[in-house]
Amino acid sequence: MRRASGAVHAPPPAPAGPGRRAFVTGALATAGLAAAGCAPPDTLISGDTRLRQWNLFAGGDGNRMIEMHDAYQAEHPGIDFRATTFTWGAPFYTKVAMGAAGGRGADIATVHVSRLESLAPGRLLDPIDPALLAEFGIDDTVVLPNIWEKCFFDGQLYAIPIDTHVLIQYINLDVCRQAGVLDADDRLVEVSGVDGYFDLLREIQGVTGGYGLSMDTWNPWSNFWALYRQQDGELVLGGDDFEMDEDKALAAMDVMYRLSEEGLAPRHSRDADTAANIANGHAGLMIHGNWEIPTLEAAGIEFSAAQFPAVFGNHRTRGDSHCYVFPHQRDRDPERTRAAAEYAAWMLHNSLTWAGGGHIPAYQPVVESAEYDALHPQSEYREAAENVQFEPEAWFSGSAGRLQEEAAGALTTLHQGTQTPEESLDQLKGTIRGLLSVPSPV
Repeated sequence: MRRASGAVHAPPPAPAGPGRRAFVTGALATAGLAAAGCAPPDTLISGDTRLRQWNLFAGGDGNRMIEMHDAYQAEHPGIDFRATTFTWGAPFYTKVAMGAAGGRGADIATVHVSRLESLAPGRLLDPIDPALLAEFGIDDTVVLPNIWEKCFFDGQLYAIPIDTHVLIQYINLDVCRQAGVLDADDRLVEVSGVDGYFDLLREIQGVTGGYGLSMDTWNPWSNFWALYRQQDGELVLGGDDFEMDEDKALAAMDVMYRLSEEGLAPRHSRDADTAANIANGHAGLMIHGNWEIPTLEAAGIEFSAAQFPAVFGNHRTRGDSHCYVFPHQRDRDPERTRAAAEYAAWMLHNSLTWAGGGHIPAYQPVVESAEYDALHPQSEYREAAENVQFEPEAWFSGSAGRLQEEAAGALTTLHQGTQTPEESLDQLKGTIRGLLSVPSPV
């Protein structure tokens, strides 16, 4: 469990604009683009090897990345290293694609592994030599198979996984103790099945007087995907049509509909509201991404975390992986490419720092270490990396993809009570067909 100091309070309202993944520094971004565009010599007059990195980390993730980069630079004085942070989401992926299309991409960039398909490996991304990476201790023996396999496209390696980040369940320990739903070790009692989970939430609601569960009802695609995949639901995307198991989709949607309809979860809840509900004791549990750990630490409550609830008998959850890629360069320099591979390996070897923000490191020697065992609540949901469910590969799927954004229109109505599951399913099917009709932009 984790106790953070400070008074219990609601997280501050999200600022206008991009929010927690906001644009970090316009001047730095501009400088990074200029550096990429003018293509200075690979090795500077000082003898330093030039290495340029692009990423999409701001907020708490950004601070941890800066901390790690400072340590990397201190250990590598012979590398002229510069990292540039761009706005999270579509603007970042547009920037990566534009730079790579002109053959002037950064030496190495951080993306979501779910976006490989949309980045046209072989055209916008350069392949990574597994033998080179293995020289620095990174291969399929130190990464989970389900994560390593996602890094390949047409038999070639295009990504180096940094982490797995997933939806998990947060536990307000004070509320749940009063509800009598913790065991002797302060772990949430294990329940399985829809009825069992709803009964658990009612017990918690009896203490809070509000909700049993807090969850994001404005961007609910990730919750739907987790519940759908717990039933082995498949979404097969074809050229102009798709296959979906409608009975399983309706079962997942019915859970979402009932949670709000029965008052066990909010009808309207965005990011800041979702965290505030559990921080203020208005809910005893919260389903959200593992990146919300710093938010609850700042709120000052005693909390823990566990894998996504086994609503349909298992702990499968929606998730993704941050990974390193090599954006296409017209004349990729072997020395800088080697430096990029060594940089990526160093970041993985030192990813205990990254785990502090909630993400599960991809590098298994860190996850299996005594230091990670002592990290709470992170070590209590490490198995979620084995249960992560990626979205089907398409140009519009994955983190910050259009599917996630546009599906919200259909799924939000379940929580608002303005559509039945059957009506929401019809709208979701129309959304998917609409996306399939749009040609890939790359």
